[in-house]
Amino acid sequence: MGYLISISCLFPASWHFSLSPVVLPRFLLPSFRQLLLLGLLTGVMGLLYLLLVTGKGQYSWLREDRHIHTHLGRVPDMEATDTNNPNLNYGLVVDCGSSGSRVFVYTWPRHNGNPHELLDIKQMRDKHRKPVVMKIKPGISEYASTPDKASDYISPLLSFAAQHIPKNKHQETPLYILCTAGMRVLPESQQEALLEDLRTDIPVNFNFLFSDSHVEVISGKQEGVYAWIGINFVLGRFNHVEDEHEAVVEVQVPGSDQQETLVRKRTAGVLDMGGVSTQIAYEVPKTEEIAKNLLAEFNLGCDAHRTEHVYRVYVSTFLGFGGNAARQRYEENLISTTQIQNKLLGQHQGEIADSPILDPCLPADLQDEVGPQEQRVHLRGTGDFDRCRLLLQPFLNRTNDTSTSLNGVYQPPINFTNSQFYGFSEFYYCTEDVLRMGGDYNSTKYSNAAKSYCATQWKTLKERFDRGLYASHADQHRLKYQCFKSAWMYEVLHSGFVFPAAYENLRTALLVYDKEVQWTLGAILYRTRFLPLRDIPQESLKGSHSHWHRSFSFMNNHYLFLACFLVVVLSILLYLLRLRRIHKRSTLLRGASASVQWLEEGLGSPDLPVTL
Repeated sequence: MGYLISISCLFPASWHFSLSPVVLPRFLLPSFRQLLLLGLLTGVMGLLYLLLVTGKGQYSWLREDRHIHTHLGRVPDMEATDTNNPNLNYGLVVDCGSSGSRVFVYTWPRHNGNPHELLDIKQMRDKHRKPVVMKIKPGISEYASTPDKASDYISPLLSFAAQHIPKNKHQETPLYILCTAGMRVLPESQQEALLEDLRTDIPVNFNFLFSDSHVEVISGKQEGVYAWIGINFVLGRFNHVEDEHEAVVEVQVPGSDQQETLVRKRTAGVLDMGGVSTQIAYEVPKTEEIAKNLLAEFNLGCDAHRTEHVYRVYVSTFLGFGGNAARQRYEENLISTTQIQNKLLGQHQGEIADSPILDPCLPADLQDEVGPQEQRVHLRGTGDFDRCRLLLQPFLNRTNDTSTSLNGVYQPPINFTNSQFYGFSEFYYCTEDVLRMGGDYNSTKYSNAAKSYCATQWKTLKERFDRGLYASHADQHRLKYQCFKSAWMYEVLHSGFVFPAAYENLRTALLVYDKEVQWTLGAILYRTRFLPLRDIPQESLKGSHSHWHRSFSFMNNHYLFLACFLVVVLSILLYLLRLRRIHKRSTLLRGASASVQWLEEGLGSPDLPVTL
């Protein structure tokens, strides 16, 4: 007697076939222990899949390889640029500042075609490995009365750049001329006259990729955003490859109807204090209402449909809050207060060197004179750092509103437990030039060092300076006002921007990975963001726009693939159990048939019908 087992539940109709249990091999009829072992084996395989393929375990070689690649990418590229490389692209940015103009030449290789990645832009280096940069003076704003000379003023910079870029690359090399502080103070009519001369004459004399939109006066907000982009690009914070050594942050993507949330690398905030102004810029990860003049919202990626490179950055610039401007405001207040007190009390305090005004913000026993000749006030330093801090607090123009910073300007909350900031310019000079403690900032050590410096006799400080104990670029002006600037920096940081005294993630720096990062790097990175579209196949872009492809692709969703794999394995296990039961039943039936035949032979009754 034979029984047929039909196998069709897991296969298409064209694969339908039948097997007899007699011919089934042993491995298709496992015992319960074998089935349990097979199940455990499947579970281990699934766990290994999670650890190795999705990169969640500490032994994932994929993630380790990515980590190594990320850190190798941070090594400064100090080699000379290979101008014979036909796949190398070039770009120019002219920074027209208040005191002069500089041209920066940047290079980048052909884009790798991955829409997730940005262009790998670096500063060009000549055969001596020096950055290709040229500066001229004065600033372009000096030609406000003779705007027809603007192009002649810029020409030496462009000629210099043209000599370093292969001639066959000129036509495809974008040129951007961006003007900053000096031009902002000019009337709009004078600005436009200067820009129009550049728009008209430059295309006649040079063959660079240049259009009317490539020359403009940028705002302080734009300049701050470009600086933020440049610094985070050099730090590798726009490379979203998983890395267990990098801190991450949860970001709500702007413009998303369902408030899409991403987890990506934490970007660094930027603090910059110059002589005239102070600036702060940092990413705002949570969606909240912020005045448009304080917030920059942009997409660094080449594909507008992708959100992985969408950023919301708070930027605020405070004119008059730079180190030198703050000292000037302080001295003006000192002069006016002294004059009022002398008139009310009939005194002559500060009018002669023998009766000076005591200034806690100058080193001990330093003699100084401030104000115009008719209002001259004599000062003598007492070197009291804490007293100086108290006197400077009113100059921050803080309000009682805890959500505001300098000048009562709104400041979005900063997650001080998961953030990082870099301090440039005066933040670095204050900590390094004299105090010699630039780098990782510690408020306690900094304030103690500043107190000690302020309290030191001016004669002693000059002796140390003569012996070369301070930074090579520190001069007597730095020594004289170091006490004041130390106190001002401390108050701006902790009372103005409300950084906790225990904050440990601020690093003061002059260079990032041995590079002087200019805002021009961020400018060209942003303005050339669509260039990778030339190197990305349109099919990949179309596929990336498909919501199904992004959300349900087997290649991109490891968990969905694993779930399907487990379902298939479970189906096979259940089917094997079914085969085992059928096999047992057929064995019992064969045994019953043999017993009936034996009874028939023993009783000698072949005619007795037996029905099974």
